[in-house]
Amino acid sequence: KAGRDRLELLERNAAVFRAVLSEVLPVVPDAILLIASNPVDIMTQITTRISGLAPQRIIGSGTILDTARFRSLVGRHLGISPQSVHAYVLGEHGDSEVLAWSSARAGSISLQSFAEQVDHPLTEDVRASIDDGVRNAAYKIINGKGSTYYGIGAGLARIVKAIAQDHRDVLSVSIVTPEVTGVRDVALSIPRVIGRAGVITDLFPDLDEHEYGALNRSASLLKALADSVRL
Repeated sequence: KAGRDRLELLERNAAVFRAVLSEVLPVVPDAILLIASNPVDIMTQITTRISGLAPQRIIGSGTILDTARFRSLVGRHLGISPQSVHAYVLGEHGDSEVLAWSSARAGSISLQSFAEQVDHPLTEDVRASIDDGVRNAAYKIINGKGSTYYGIGAGLARIVKAIAQDHRDVLSVSIVTPEVTGVRDVALSIPRVIGRAGVITDLFPDLDEHEYGALNRSASLLKALADSVRL
């Protein structure tokens, strides 16, 4: 509402989540909670603090949608299916997110090598265009139709299916993580194995110096904001 800052909104959201959890947890004390409300990383961290459940059982949708957009745009540039692109968006689901170019693969080889072999080079301009397409896709969709519910709905369905059928898919989702780039106990997205128990394993991709620094900034921003919320 007019005049309400982001911190006030977060504290109001925290109160709503506390009310919901007070009804859910007595009935299902070993629940796996899937968080989609934005800002999703902060709400995932708040839910972990309120619920007392293990972090592996409180999963934010994180960058699952950003990762899908990243793979789609890279696949379009290279002329291949997005399913053949293995790349992840890390950190915040938001402005500080990090596209992990250095660890990305097409098939079994690096994006750079693949791009050269198919004569579709990944120039700095191409990378900047893809980065903009991933980072600002939500704003374009919201301006066009008012919401991004189809995309996130598909992402949530993918996470639920991985849990319900114990698929052990590797997905970029957000949970409270013990340590990322020196920042402790912060909710953000890195690739993780998802199955019946929730998050089974965290996977930290190889990053170059620039990406590592960008992920550190994203983690620090999220940690500071989460710590500022009064519960």
